[in-house]
Amino acid sequence: MPPQIKATAVGSYPVPSWMVGNTSRLVLRDAVMTVLKTQELAGLDLITDGELMRFDPSHPETNGMVDYFVSRMGGLRKEFSLSDFDRFRADRASGFRLLTAGMVVSKVEDGTLNLPRDFEFVRPLTKSPLKFTCTGPHMLARVLTNLHYGDVSELSMDIACVLRRQLELVEAETVQLDEACIVGYPQDSAWAAESINHVLDGVLNEKAVHICFGNYGGQPVLRGFWRDLLPFLNSLRTDHLVLEFARRGYDELPLFSDLDPRISLGIGLIDIKDNEVEGPELIASRIELIVKTLGVGRLRYVHPDCGFWMLQRSVVDRKMRALVEGRDLFEGRT
Repeated sequence: MPPQIKATAVGSYPVPSWMVGNTSRLVLRDAVMTVLKTQELAGLDLITDGELMRFDPSHPETNGMVDYFVSRMGGLRKEFSLSDFDRFRADRASGFRLLTAGMVVSKVEDGTLNLPRDFEFVRPLTKSPLKFTCTGPHMLARVLTNLHYGDVSELSMDIACVLRRQLELVEAETVQLDEACIVGYPQDSAWAAESINHVLDGVLNEKAVHICFGNYGGQPVLRGFWRDLLPFLNSLRTDHLVLEFARRGYDELPLFSDLDPRISLGIGLIDIKDNEVEGPELIASRIELIVKTLGVGRLRYVHPDCGFWMLQRSVVDRKMRALVEGRDLFEGRT
């Protein structure tokens, strides 16, 4: 019987060492195949390309979550003058970046961004169900310095239009939007939901939204509470959520009894800010707590809190196996 609760990764995987000095297409293909096979062997039900398609050795510190998109979209400038930095310091749009990801100087367009090509590169390399991840419009709008639009909400919607045009051509089993800023900006909820939903409405198959509290150098980036975001979450036209919990604990779980029942839950059971590998018994106990709190059928996916890219591969591979073994233990498969 197929598992009732599916195990998946959030998106990223540590960059294999041999990619750092050579990012040719052949090397990239070998690296992606390695990541896909590693997830298959761990037993994940829904796998990703590890987001290696976005790795840039010139910007290894962000793993492409922002720079990959910003460097390709039209209407954005990556070269900055001293006055640009002054403008960014005054704007403080993102609230946590020391430097802006880019300057918005005209209407945001597709530019050379080609997400369908990225997916088509990966799809032939595995027969397993694939998740395709994409940074969401709210996050991208919040890490840019706006020199063109009257309001950041207008910028977010134009970014959403670009992403939707691209993702309408991606035939992945699941498309996931990553929104790692919204917990720090609950006041943005109304317009953020509008732009995110515009993208989701163009997704062909299963839709997911990942929300977390950030991860930089193994530390959270933003502060906030799930209770402040529940109306926002209920307004999303998504099939399931991918939420961070393992690092924060599960005290806020009861709040999700008020989540719209049309939205399934993915709950983080693996702490990606800690090298300690969770045991299968701990994973099973966390699933049991979630099911007892929210009821049978609400939990659809289990996964790590966020992407794996800051951990060592040896740690990541063991954490993935523990996730699957814990899920199997809960479901009586071992």
